[in-house]
Amino acid sequence: MASQRIRHVYPLSQEETVAMETYVTESLRQGYIQPSNSPVSSRFFFVKKKEGGLRPCIDYRGLNAITVGFSYPLPLIASAIESFHGAHFFTKLDLRSAYNLVRVRGGDEWKTAFSTTSGHYEYLVMLYGLKNAPAVFQSFVSDVLRDLLGQGVVVYIDDILIYSATRAEHVSLVRKVLGRLVEHDLYVKAEKCEFSKPAVSFLGYRISTSGVEMEFLPVPTFSAFPDPEPVCHTILSALTSSLPAILYPCD
Repeated sequence: MASQRIRHVYPLSQEETVAMETYVTESLRQGYIQPSNSPVSSRFFFVKKKEGGLRPCIDYRGLNAITVGFSYPLPLIASAIESFHGAHFFTKLDLRSAYNLVRVRGGDEWKTAFSTTSGHYEYLVMLYGLKNAPAVFQSFVSDVLRDLLGQGVVVYIDDILIYSATRAEHVSLVRKVLGRLVEHDLYVKAEKCEFSKPAVSFLGYRISTSGVEMEFLPVPTFSAFPDPEPVCHTILSALTSSLPAILYPCD
């Protein structure tokens, strides 16, 4: 039976240690975490971001294995795509610190505990990596924008798409959505938002006034990969020199 237990601290490089200390200090200041006396612990580590820098992560596989699921449905993208027909203006919003806006239920904080070389901490807010985080946040934002969903608004976890046929309709709808978000202390990442565009990228699709199509990312050609032949020759040479007794020509 799966269980949650104390996990050893992952070794960190000097760069990661500095990043970890910065993350812990800032998270304590923001009220996201607090020192913990929890009897369990999950491992803390970093992954490199594609744009550079380090992203803090926690290995919650043990906790997730014993977590009761919350089955809140995500929107059907195929159904949403059909509703884009006739739209000429698109706005895409990306919510800032999305999961951190949801409080962990009082008394359950100890379950989120993690260890670092600087101490033992637990979360006061929801974070990425927890099993039910996407469904819980989808439910939260859907409740905030309930009467606008399907009326020119699509919500997919922390991404919001607003679409309209005319500029006047679009400006009015965008104001309604932003106003509703502010009422519930939800804010957007301005640098990741696009306002009143003829085309936007959303969930792997390119959506425009002319329709919807899959968005294809550039795939490296074979010429971009190193020639495997020298490697094969090196391996073959090593095998030939070290195992002469078992290498023989076939009939």
